[in-house]
Amino acid sequence: MEDFLNSSVLWFGIGLVLFLLEFILPGFIFFFFGIGAWIVAILTLFTDISLNVQLAIFLASSIVSVLLFRNYLKNKLGVDKKYPQVLEDEYVGKIALAETPLGPGINGKVEFKGASWDALSEDAIAPGENVIITETRSILLIVKSTKQI
Repeated sequence: MEDFLNSSVLWFGIGLVLFLLEFILPGFIFFFFGIGAWIVAILTLFTDISLNVQLAIFLASSIVSVLLFRNYLKNKLGVDKKYPQVLEDEYVGKIALAETPLGPGINGKVEFKGASWDALSEDAIAPGENVIITETRSILLIVKSTKQI
């Protein structure tokens, strides 16, 4: 039992949990802290270092890996670029149906592809009116009245 709970196994488990958290929570940060935990796991496998040193190595390696590799990997994997382009290509120029009133300062809802979306418009739009999607901001659709076109 003592071998099972040694530092290497604990750090490996912490790293695994951090890698799994990356799938659940957005931000692309937990991945690098998982790397830091696995670096400490490898070091404790071959050396006997104190807990304070382990924690210092974990924090330093995690922060350094975030600073050095996060932006590079995000660009390489297309984390920032793929999703907004897909939305823009797929939704901009399409027709949706206003479910609630929309207007300057009044956010509302539109129905598009069978789902209800949060929407924003500078035009005064009544419920039941057709609108055209002009822009996307994450899951917020920016729309215009089809009467204005």
